[in-house]
Amino acid sequence: MSGTFLIGQVIGCLSTVALLIFMVTKLVSCQQRSCLLDGRGYGVLITGCDSGFGHQLARCLDQKGFVVFAGCLFPDGNGAQTLTKHSTCNLKVLKLDVTSDADVEQARKVVLENLPEKGLWAVVNNAGITQWAEIEWSTIRDFSNMVDINLFGSIRTTIAFLPLVRASKGRMVYTSSIFSFFTCLNMGAYSVSKRGLEAFADCLRVEMASFGVKVSIIQPGNFSRATDILKMMNSADIWDKLDKEKKLIFNRQYIRLASKYFASACSSGFKTTNMVTDAMLHAITSSQPKHRYLLVSTTESFFFKLLPFLPTVLTDGIFSFNNIYAKRKEMLYN
Repeated sequence: MSGTFLIGQVIGCLSTVALLIFMVTKLVSCQQRSCLLDGRGYGVLITGCDSGFGHQLARCLDQKGFVVFAGCLFPDGNGAQTLTKHSTCNLKVLKLDVTSDADVEQARKVVLENLPEKGLWAVVNNAGITQWAEIEWSTIRDFSNMVDINLFGSIRTTIAFLPLVRASKGRMVYTSSIFSFFTCLNMGAYSVSKRGLEAFADCLRVEMASFGVKVSIIQPGNFSRATDILKMMNSADIWDKLDKEKKLIFNRQYIRLASKYFASACSSGFKTTNMVTDAMLHAITSSQPKHRYLLVSTTESFFFKLLPFLPTVLTDGIFSFNNIYAKRKEMLYN
C-alpha cells in the first residue's frame, strides 16, 4: 500500500514538474518572440539567393530594414533580377560562387565597402545543391561536387566573414537538412555533405560562445515543391551513366521504379518556404535563437525527435515498411 502511495506521489511530482517546464517554455517562447532585433543599421549576407529559401529570406530581411547582401551564382539571372526589381536600395546583389576563393574574397570587399553603421550582423550559409542517386550509381566526382558546395562552400564563406560577425556579436546560420541525421535510400552524397556541415556548425557554436556569437542550424524536411532544389533525373539518364557491371546488378525495370518513386516524393511536401524563412528570421533576430530548427510536419516531428533514442537495428528496420524497399529487394536479389 505504501509502495502504491509512493508511486502516486512520484507521478504527482513529475506532473507538477512537467507543468512548470511547460509554463517556463511558454514564457521563454513569448520573451523570444518579443525580443526581436530591429534590422535598421545591420547587414546580413545570404548565400544562394538565386531561388528558394535564400531568395525569399533576402526579400523578407529587406522589408524589415536590414542591409542585405544577396549572394547569387548568376547575378544577371532571373532570380537576381527579380530581387533587384522588388527590393529597396538596401539590397545589394553580389556574384558569389561559394566554391570560388576569388568570388568569396571579392564579396568580402564589397561588404566591407558597403558595411552599414552597426556592422555585419549575420551570415546565412544557404547555398547548396542536391541530387538523388544510390551510392553505386555515383562517382567520386559526384560526392566531391556535393561536398565542395554544401560543406566546403559554407566553410569558405564562414572563414572569410566570421571576423565581421564576431565584431558585432552576431549570428551564423547554416541550412542543413533532415538527411543530416536520417538515413534514406538515394541520398548518400547529400547526407554526407549535410552531416559534415552540422559537425562544422556544432564545433563553431562551441568556439563562438566565448565571443557572444550564436550559431543556428536549419533542418528542413521535404520542401522540394517549394524550392525545386531536387533536380529530376529520368531513368534513361541513370541507366546511361552505369557501366556494364552495374547494369548487370541494377536492371532497367528497377531504375524506372526508383525514378518514379522519387518523382512522387518530389511532388509531395510543403508548398511554400514560409516555415523555413520564418525559422531563419528567428535565428537572425531573436534574443534567444535555437541551436536547431527542425522543420517538418507535426507527425514527422514526433518521429524525428524520438529517432536518436532508438537502436540502429530498429531505425534500419523502419525502412522495411516502405514499399519501395521491399520491391527493391525482390527485383535485385532474386
